[in-house]
Amino acid sequence: MTWNLADLFESVADRVPDREALVVPNADGGPRRFTFAELDERSNRLAHVLLDRGVQPGDKVGIYGYNGNEWVEAQWAAWKIRAVPVNVNYRYVEHELSYLLENSDVVAIVHAAEFSSRLAAIRDQLPLLQTCLAYQDGTNSDIGISSSRDYEEALAEVSADRDFGPRGNDDLYMVYTGGTTGMPKGVVWQHEDLFKATIEPVMTSLTEPIVAEWEVAERASDPAAETIRAFPVAPLMHGAGQWASIVQTLNGGPLILSTARSMEASEVWDIAEAEKVMVMSIVGDAQARPLMDELAKRIDNLDLSSLLFITSGGAILSPAVKAQIADLLPNTFVFDALGASETGYQGTGSDADGSGRPQFRIGDNTLVIDDQGNPTTPGDGVVGRLVRRGYLPLGYYKDESKTKETFPTINGNRYVVPGDMAVAEADGTVTLLGRGSVSINSGGEKIFPEEVELAVKEHPDVFDAVVVGVSDERWGEHVVAVVQAREGTEPTLEAVQEAASALIARYKLPRELVFVDQMVRSPAGKADYRWAKSLAMEHSESTET
Repeated sequence: MTWNLADLFESVADRVPDREALVVPNADGGPRRFTFAELDERSNRLAHVLLDRGVQPGDKVGIYGYNGNEWVEAQWAAWKIRAVPVNVNYRYVEHELSYLLENSDVVAIVHAAEFSSRLAAIRDQLPLLQTCLAYQDGTNSDIGISSSRDYEEALAEVSADRDFGPRGNDDLYMVYTGGTTGMPKGVVWQHEDLFKATIEPVMTSLTEPIVAEWEVAERASDPAAETIRAFPVAPLMHGAGQWASIVQTLNGGPLILSTARSMEASEVWDIAEAEKVMVMSIVGDAQARPLMDELAKRIDNLDLSSLLFITSGGAILSPAVKAQIADLLPNTFVFDALGASETGYQGTGSDADGSGRPQFRIGDNTLVIDDQGNPTTPGDGVVGRLVRRGYLPLGYYKDESKTKETFPTINGNRYVVPGDMAVAEADGTVTLLGRGSVSINSGGEKIFPEEVELAVKEHPDVFDAVVVGVSDERWGEHVVAVVQAREGTEPTLEAVQEAASALIARYKLPRELVFVDQMVRSPAGKADYRWAKSLAMEHSESTET
């Protein structure tokens, strides 16, 4: 056996076939529940459907829909036949969708019925796309317009046998990431590298490392694994949601999903209570703030005694939100996870010094380097680039120049350099400052937007904030905060500055506020800095005139 994801999944399914593997709410009644044997069998059937339609090892299979059992089944089915699942952003309009499917060379796609018309509009632009399988999603959409085959009918017509060929460590995993700028890029990993860089470290964060493949199924067979019920609130089309789902399945515990079109805070807490969720994973303040606001209204009427861990991946929780969670859920541990699609899991976060600055415990392969590519000395206060070495992606799909830029070889070591700036601390942690690409230069001082955003959110009337720099005749740039205020409030600039000044120096404070009714973020919770910059510049220009 290898570190191949499909091999590992099948080993777990064989060891605990009757254990609950997946729980999916159903609008028509109670949730749908699948055992490991059922999930494996349905994935086998879908794999046979894809094989019968000509999907070959290395071919790309799109997954286009909201969270649900079909998303999970499509992921495992593709890996079973050595194909490569491709996450498709369900918010994309036709132009963006066409770009992604063409760029990724998708030959087959599993999609929710409601997206049939959008696919139909671009089918003639995608000569490689030969197979569309549509699953019913309660919308009663006409799947015929995209020449799609009914998902359940197709599964019913094929074998459930697991009679696939051997697989390898070099089979591929790919995740498309939008980042904060530019078109989405496909990050390509080999299975072994992804498992060693991300899946295994998260699986064993509270236990000893896994050193042999057979240990995965062995540990999953422990009865205690069945009690660890995990609920990734993030969409599976985002890397954080995918990784959480893979970790949970290989751990042998039940994976709980919401099928909502967008996050409904009330539904999330209903599911957490009903399913006795132990671990909930979210994406930063974009999800945490509405969740905590809803919880504050209902805390006396909910039994969340099973909820022991809340983790945030893809975005850092602000100190204000962490304090709110601690107040509402004093027996729940809260962690930030450091990582990106290009780096995998890098460490677990805290703000141990009480400053609100995000600090992370990191592994041996994550370090801070200076401009010459040399590791900085912990404790010397030097700002450098946060990098990772060791198990890394192959690069970006069909983008050699961007691959060379992000995965350079420096002083004989191949690194991934995602653009984060950080300081190595004497106690072995790193303090994360933010992306250098969106940093603000004010009077020669470099200001990282993420640090200011966390501080601005200290004001109780600030629901969300994105910080950018705009031109300034004297200072070069000054800081502007685009703010979504809580309903019925409009905090003053002076009040926001006073709250923020407890965490950051005065030169980093926003000099202007721009209020918006709704913040624009990606489904993964990432800030849209281009949008925010445009608003800030427009506001500054109108103020000057």
